Formats: sequence, structure tokens, C-alpha cells
Amino acid sequence: MTPAVTADETRQVLDVDGVSVRLAGRPILDEVRFAIEPGEFVGLIGANGAGKTTLLRVILGLQAATAGSVRIGGKPAAHARGLVGYVPQKIQLDPDMPVRARDLVALGLDGNKLGIPLPSRGKRKLVDEMLAAVDALRFADERVGNLSGGEQQRVMIAHALISKPRLLLLDEPLANLDIRSAQEIIELLSKRFAKQQQVSVLISAHEMNPLLPVLDRIVYLAAGRAATGTTEEVIREDVLSSLYGHHVDVLNMHGRILVVAHTDEGFQVLAGDDRAAEPGHPDHSRTGMQA
Repeated sequence: MTPAVTADETRQVLDVDGVSVRLAGRPILDEVRFAIEPGEFVGLIGANGAGKTTLLRVILGLQAATAGSVRIGGKPAAHARGLVGYVPQKIQLDPDMPVRARDLVALGLDGNKLGIPLPSRGKRKLVDEMLAAVDALRFADERVGNLSGGEQQRVMIAHALISKPRLLLLDEPLANLDIRSAQEIIELLSKRFAKQQQVSVLISAHEMNPLLPVLDRIVYLAAGRAATGTTEEVIREDVLSSLYGHHVDVLNMHGRILVVAHTDEGFQVLAGDDRAAEPGHPDHSRTGMQA
């Protein structure tokens, strides 16, 4: 007998149910659970190595889960790729590559089709509309490799959204952007696409502070496990200490939230600072930090 489907389940654009992943015998994700509804702007937060990219690959159907399931628009992830847009973490574009911004966006329409795509007035209109939606028309005919990091991100977002997906996944899209460009990308995603067009957005980041004011909910990954809820529900010492398996402090440093653990050498920043969260950075372990 087929189980009844609830109204909440039919609303969910993404349902991650108990996903676990082991690679070479090592646990990467451990029973991760969360769901996203239409138009929600959700942050996937965690340090490098926490399992964020692996989770995105599972959602995309590129990595098999050891246990659990992923459904997108009510369908198994492997059968729902047309419902998902994706912006990868690293974009390496040769400045000499003769591909204009509009050409790359158009590939979002033609990339899954065989043969040489034929130009058409209707397709050009769609491309121009999407470039306008991400404020990229002014450099539509520039070579993509010559664009700034922020401009390239706008083009990649347009490429991912032109096929009208219900869910947009972004893997560390703010990592190499200056503060102004990062704020512009966040506003573009949270207001124009999530709130106005009801595209559900899951954005991965280990620097959470730029996102906190606009997130509907947060999925915080640590040690392969996840805590999910509103920022106020998750970014708490008791919740994160349970997640990490040891005591952590949540500090407000001049308006910035830092998640830190105390070590013999001082404070180790676990999340909240884009530079200090990186292993090997000279500020990775800090002493004398004042709350």
C-alpha cells in the first residue's frame, strides 16, 4: 500500500531524509535531514571538509548516498535534474576563450541537447531577459574570461537559472568575491529570485556572517552531522556544542558571529571568519580574543 502524501511533503522543493555517505570507509555525512520549501533562502554552513560539497553532489545525483534519500519536487534526485540549477565552487575560464557572457548563458538552454544549437530570436530574447535579471546586460558581449569575479558569478547564476529550475544550488559562490560584490550577489539571490520568483536557494558557505541577515533557515554541518532551523535556533552554544561533540562558544565580535573552540593554544575559529576558518591560516588559532 502506498503511504499517504501530506500537504507539507507536496510543498517541499527539496527533502533530504537521513542521508549518510561513507567514502573509502570514512564517514562523510551522518543522517543529514532537512527540507526546503518554495522561495526559501537557506544557508549550508560549515568549515572546509565538513561535507558541504559532498551533500550538494548527493542532491545533484552525482554521489550515491550510503543511506537515506533525496527528493526534489517529490521525485528522486536522479530523475529530477531538470528541476535543479547549479553554480559550482570553482570557475576557471581562460581569458582567451572566445565565449561571450551571453553565449555561456545560452548554453543553459542548449547544454543538454545534441547537435549544434541554432540561433533564434526567441532564444536571444530569453538570454537577454536572464542577463537583465542578474544585472549583466552591460557586459553581455564581453568575453567571460575577462570579467571580474562578481561579474562571472552573475553570468553563472544566469546560466543556472535560464532553464527555470525550482531549486538553485550554489557551492561557495562568495569565496573569492570582495565585500561589495558578495553583498550584491546575496541581495540578488535572496530578494530577486527567492522572494520574488519563488526559486528555492541552497547556498553553501563557511563564512556565514554576510548571509545571516537574509537567511530563512540554516543547515549547519560539523563532523558530518547537521543542525537545522532558524539562525536563532541553530547558532547557539548548546546546539553547536552537541553537534561538534565538545564545547564551543558563540561570540559576537564587533557585530560578527564567531564559533570558536578553546584549545591549549587559545581559541580555534570553527566558523564565522572567512580567513581564520581556513586551516593553516596564521589566525586559525587565536589567543586573547575578547567577547
